[in-house]
Amino acid sequence: MIRVVAWRLLAVFCVALGMIGVVIPGLPTVPFLLVAAWAGTRGWPRLEAWLLNHPKYGPSIRDWREQGAVSRRAKCAASTMMLISIVLISLSGAHNSVKIAVPVFLCGTLLWLWRRPEPKK
Repeated sequence: MIRVVAWRLLAVFCVALGMIGVVIPGLPTVPFLLVAAWAGTRGWPRLEAWLLNHPKYGPSIRDWREQGAVSRRAKCAASTMMLISIVLISLSGAHNSVKIAVPVFLCGTLLWLWRRPEPKK
């Protein structure tokens, strides 16, 4: 019973973060919904089904699950937001280690992201 509650709490938390990401630029939505669907398989099958059948986010979740694929549109959006983040960090008063570490991490993430296949129709 405690496990089910823990999985449900994780799923709800990730759905909440995903919904915040809908309105706050730069905060991703789909990755949080991927985690929510994953947690849903373990503790809340109805939530998982709802996420998989969602008209806007369901296809992205299914593409990731079935093919490990990310759409070109999502890759471009993520790349744009990461570039904006790098520019803002470089212009900020952040410590030099942050100005170096964050862009390096984001560039590694971009390399990984662009190596993911695109969904097959």
